[in-house]
Amino acid sequence: MRDKTAALLIIIASFAFSASVAQAYEIKDIKVTGLQRISAGTVFNYMPVKVGDESDDSVSREIIDALFKTGFFKDISVDRDGDTLIVHVVERPSIDSITIEGNKEFDDDILKAAMKQVGLVEGRVFNRSVLDQTEREIKSQYFSIGRYSTEIVSTITPLERNRVAIKMDITEGDRARIKQINIVGNKSFKEKKLLKEFKLRPKSAFRFLGKADRYSKQQLAADLESLRSFYQDQGFLEFSIDSTQVSITPGKQDIYITVNITEGDKYTVSGYKLSGHTVIPQEELLALVTIKPGQAFSRRQVADSTKAISDKLADEGFAFANVNAVPEIDESGKTVSFTFFIDPGKRVYVRRVNISGNFVTRDEVIRREMRQLEGGWFSADKIKTSRLRLKRLGFFDDVNIETPQVPGSPDQVDVNVSVKERSTGTFSFGVGYSNNDGALFNASISYRNLFGTGKDLAVSYDNSKVNQVASIRYTDPYYTVDGVSRGFYFSQRRTDATRAQTAEYVSDTTGLGVTYKIPVSEFNSINLGAGFERIKLESTDETPPEFLSFITDHPGSDYFKATVGYVHDSRDSILLPTTGNFQRISLETGTGDIGYYRTRYQAAIFLPITRSFTFKLGGELGYADGFGDTPELPFFKNFFAGGASTVRGYNGRSLGPRDTGETPRPIGGDKRVLANMELFFPVPGIEKDSKSMRMGLFLDSGMVYGPGEDIDLSALRYAAGVSFNWFSPVGPISISYGVPLNEEEDDEVERFQFTLGGTLR
Repeated sequence: MRDKTAALLIIIASFAFSASVAQAYEIKDIKVTGLQRISAGTVFNYMPVKVGDESDDSVSREIIDALFKTGFFKDISVDRDGDTLIVHVVERPSIDSITIEGNKEFDDDILKAAMKQVGLVEGRVFNRSVLDQTEREIKSQYFSIGRYSTEIVSTITPLERNRVAIKMDITEGDRARIKQINIVGNKSFKEKKLLKEFKLRPKSAFRFLGKADRYSKQQLAADLESLRSFYQDQGFLEFSIDSTQVSITPGKQDIYITVNITEGDKYTVSGYKLSGHTVIPQEELLALVTIKPGQAFSRRQVADSTKAISDKLADEGFAFANVNAVPEIDESGKTVSFTFFIDPGKRVYVRRVNISGNFVTRDEVIRREMRQLEGGWFSADKIKTSRLRLKRLGFFDDVNIETPQVPGSPDQVDVNVSVKERSTGTFSFGVGYSNNDGALFNASISYRNLFGTGKDLAVSYDNSKVNQVASIRYTDPYYTVDGVSRGFYFSQRRTDATRAQTAEYVSDTTGLGVTYKIPVSEFNSINLGAGFERIKLESTDETPPEFLSFITDHPGSDYFKATVGYVHDSRDSILLPTTGNFQRISLETGTGDIGYYRTRYQAAIFLPITRSFTFKLGGELGYADGFGDTPELPFFKNFFAGGASTVRGYNGRSLGPRDTGETPRPIGGDKRVLANMELFFPVPGIEKDSKSMRMGLFLDSGMVYGPGEDIDLSALRYAAGVSFNWFSPVGPISISYGVPLNEEEDDEVERFQFTLGGTLR
């Protein structure tokens, strides 16, 4: 009985003690212990109480919860000393350094950017859960490119002053390869045809160098969209992708992809119409619609028609026009009609044209190329043309034009032109090589944008085994405010044909003159020129009879030269064009001690097949003759063919007539025919959008015909091969390997041709 009484008294005493502990009290002071890097003020800011508040056990729990949420501490306890609240903390260590090893697929910067997103950064408080999350994030990046066997081992090394060093060892493992892709549900098309829409491909012994069998989540999504577009372009309006399964073998090496689809029925177009506020006459807009009644539905044609209408409205100033193609489906007849709803919005005009990035080039040089003017109605076509004209100047590495809406003004936009200038005032000294001319030496001082005015001044000296040329050239592209260009030139040229592989002679030519370029439209211009030339000719022991009589009669000649030409040039780039066309017809005449004329017609069209592939079709016709007291064309004005700039695969200047001397050599002719087809594409392994290099597959043909010879197309020489063009830091480089297709016994073949310092084709 006494034992039970004692136990009861103890229980009552403990309850009384607990009640006394839990009794609320007023906080007279707060102390924090255990701080090393974090200031007491930071802790006080996060605490839910302050001096003067009442405290009990519930407040202590609130304090602990609030401080734990900061992530700064790994242990927290609350104590009391009279009316003083004491908070004991143990800080988490800070991250001193993060080291990554073993990563080859991703750079350190990419991985550290992923770490930063989840909060693992040098200088911050270390949290093991954040490290675990970081490892999962990095693995997900590797998984997205098919490296499912990637392993990450993190080592945490404690350092002095409560810091840690983190080292992450990454074992990337082998990339899983696509073993098989299956499409389930296809009825109208064979699986083989559908898989051609995929860039991903199953691994094969014949694709060991490619990357198509490397799985990528992003590429699979793009391929599925390509598959959807294919079906909807064939009329399957209700096509759907029901599910996609991606499975991997236990060894994490082979991937199997299964795509389940429902084709649906094929629909034809029954008609179309316009609705809404058309603004522009309906017949003009209807002419832009490419879908036709009776044809199979095509998603691409609907999208193209919508874009064409939007672009037309934008050209008329309706920059924010909204065009939606709404289908009306007839399930019973399996037809679909479209209504193009047009909301043009307000007509927009340009408030200001703002220019930035031009530290050397004057504003006026840029503004005079702008076809979109301040105060005028907005035109998307004029914006596009303005950007093209600025790029073609050659002063800028990049040109970007944005048209943001003016805040608070729905009918106004600004045109913001941002340029990235390139160096245009240079002194160059270099060497080069050409199969035709041998080693090249050049030195020049060139200011293509003289003092930012857009004017061009160049002083140059070029020397090769065949030609030595010194020249001075000055051009003012805006001699008048209307864009008439005027230029002056002076040149001194010595040609030693004894060093070339043509008939021998030596000439010294001095020339000076003036040129004009008169624009007649956006892409068309007239070129005019007048000049004076003095030429001295010398013969050698090997000079052929065809040249010797002319040199005897005209050892020195003074004559006036005049040129006139008409040029159309809509190429998007002078260096490596991808679209547009070029045409030039020119006439050069000489009168004085000698009389001659030379006519040439040159043309080239560039057709973009895809974003990366461009097809070029080009050609040239040339005809020349003498007149007056010069019955035949002066031989130094002859045309030549063969070599890197005309017909690759054949030796330079080697095609056509030969002299009648003991060792017959090419002498050129008064007629020339050239033709060229070429497919340009990116250099494998190089960024697709590279603006400085590309490769090509070409087919060249050409021939030169002498006086009295008819143009015989059956005599054309053909060659096919591969080319490489690179606008390198040391100058343009052109390399080609051509295989003649119909060479004859006397033809001089040269398959490999290399040029450094010339002009790219």
